[in-house]
Amino acid sequence: MDGVRSLVEFIAGNTSGIVERTTEHLVIVLGVMLAATLFSVFLGIAVQHRPFAKQLSLGTAGVMLTIPSLALFAIFIPLVGIGNRPAQIALFLYAILPILRNTVTGLDAVDPAIVEAAQGMGMGQAQQLFRVRIPLAWPVIVAGIRVSTQLITGVAAIAVLVGGGGLGSYIQRGLTSLGNPFSIERVWTGTIFIIVLALVLDVILGLVGKRTTSPGIR
Repeated sequence: MDGVRSLVEFIAGNTSGIVERTTEHLVIVLGVMLAATLFSVFLGIAVQHRPFAKQLSLGTAGVMLTIPSLALFAIFIPLVGIGNRPAQIALFLYAILPILRNTVTGLDAVDPAIVEAAQGMGMGQAQQLFRVRIPLAWPVIVAGIRVSTQLITGVAAIAVLVGGGGLGSYIQRGLTSLGNPFSIERVWTGTIFIIVLALVLDVILGLVGKRTTSPGIR
């Protein structure tokens, strides 16, 4: 109980700082996810009917996830300096695979008979894509976006190690000051608010996905 009480006291006494760090964390995540979603969806559309390109892009995106987080963050420091930029590039690379894979999977799952019916109605390739194929694949694509968002929200805590901002600063300060007052509370604060932010974003994306999915395929 003493630990919980001290945690509550720490959070209550650092509300403005927590809000600031949470905002920084959110900005990093939203910027990365917007870029990764646009890139991955368009790449998925481009490679869906090209088996070699599809396997190459999925394989390359999968390799990105095997690179240790801190190493990938540090790789870009000589190119763009310290701060949020190297973290955002690394997070962008991490975010690609779930969205790309789900985009390809969703488009592959569209019934060819529906596409043929769209062709019979006189729809061109672009109309088939944006009025038939993507709407039918959209729930699967949104699921990939949600997975990537959860992943990126957690990994973004490492941004502080390359000079970035966000809630990872509480975890870093807590770990580097173990034994001092409120060190454990800092670690818990960063961890808890990252989890809360990830859950809130997931709920929002779930609602957005439901609202933007055609009622006929919900």
